[in-house]
Amino acid sequence: MHKAPPTMEPVQTPLDRIAQRWTPAPGIVRRAALSAVVMTVVIIVTGGAVRLTGSGLGCDTWPKCTDDSLFATPEQGLHGAIEFGNRMLTYVLSAAVGWAIIAARSAKPRRRSLTRLGWAQFWIVASNAVVGGITVWTGLNPWTVAGHFILANALLTTAVLTWHRAGEGDGERRPRVPLPVRRLSWAIVITAGLAIVLGTAVTGAGKHAGDSSDVERMPWDWVNAAHLHAVSAWVICALALAMWLVLRVVDAPGDTRARARDLLIVLLLQGGIGYLQYFTGVPEILVGVHMLGSSLMWIAVVRLALSMRERPAEPATAIPAQQDAVLSRA
Repeated sequence: MHKAPPTMEPVQTPLDRIAQRWTPAPGIVRRAALSAVVMTVVIIVTGGAVRLTGSGLGCDTWPKCTDDSLFATPEQGLHGAIEFGNRMLTYVLSAAVGWAIIAARSAKPRRRSLTRLGWAQFWIVASNAVVGGITVWTGLNPWTVAGHFILANALLTTAVLTWHRAGEGDGERRPRVPLPVRRLSWAIVITAGLAIVLGTAVTGAGKHAGDSSDVERMPWDWVNAAHLHAVSAWVICALALAMWLVLRVVDAPGDTRARARDLLIVLLLQGGIGYLQYFTGVPEILVGVHMLGSSLMWIAVVRLALSMRERPAEPATAIPAQQDAVLSRA
């Protein structure tokens, strides 16, 4: 007799094994995704604190803190402790992203798109860590500092998208408002993204270089860059006000109108802080608050755009008639 050919068992990853043994409730999946959003905001704000306290070169090199030590040394003082502390927060952020990946992979039924978004966050964190290292190697070159901040906002975008997708299904997307309103939401997204980029032009040419020594700045006057940044902020405010009014005219869902209201409130506060810091000589504390406001504004913008459509849960697979009859007799 011929023996049956050996069969290859599918290789299981640790994530597969966890998913076999654990099914998180939908609320747990969403909270896991939210933890990544929160930690992304924390890392953005603390990264700004590193620059604003002049601690950008508190660690002499990367990935170590000195050529001989992975950790900050007493000789590096407070600046070294601040910079090293921010590096350690990257591990906390990575843990939050890992928790989001595990929860998304373990959800039932399996949601591949949600898991992919979680892994996208992981790769952005890894790539931004490398950009942060290059920033140290180049002595806080303002262009790499700007790239570091923009990548952090790319992570924030992906984290917010993951959080939103964790609260909806995987069915076909359905619009909740007319097409012109959805286009207006994308205009807000594009203008807000431009404002964030212009903000890096202000800081890249401005006073807070991130270190007490002479650091290269971007080749333009920071005051002119601030004026251009302010123009973009006024355009966002005008678009957000138009959105708030239009949503009432088209009788949009209540949660969408609430998100438009929240965006208006954040923009008004952010604009007030921006003008206050400009007319008071750009003090460090106000710049830090403005960075927090920038993250909150971007979250509000992305959530407003996502609320323009919905994705219901996919319909359950129909049971064949014969199987249905068997189940009925059981």
